[in-house]
Amino acid sequence: MKRAILAAFLVALALVPMFGASDAKAYSQTGIASYYWQGRLTANGERYRPDGISAAHKTLPFGTRVKVTHIASGRSIVVRINDRGPYKKGRVIDLSKGAARKLGIVEDGLATVRIEAS
Repeated sequence: MKRAILAAFLVALALVPMFGASDAKAYSQTGIASYYWQGRLTANGERYRPDGISAAHKTLPFGTRVKVTHIASGRSIVVRINDRGPYKKGRVIDLSKGAARKLGIVEDGLATVRIEAS
């Protein structure tokens, strides 16, 4: 009996990452995006590449691909979450400078965006 319970627990534990990933796919949020241009390591341990196409989000799992749409221009880009942040109140995502450049928000520094996990 104890082995059956332990086996069921281990199977359920193994399925947790799969359910977490599917939850991320249903994610959508609108708010302010900013970008960051310096740093050494991201929260997942990768070297930060300012000209890369990546982003920081407070809660989405590392590796989640997110479509970011600049509301005013309609431009969009898909970024990969590899860092944590933003830590400024009211912001929903921090983009690498490369991603911000492709969206056309480097000059302004901030933009209203919609983010959707894909």
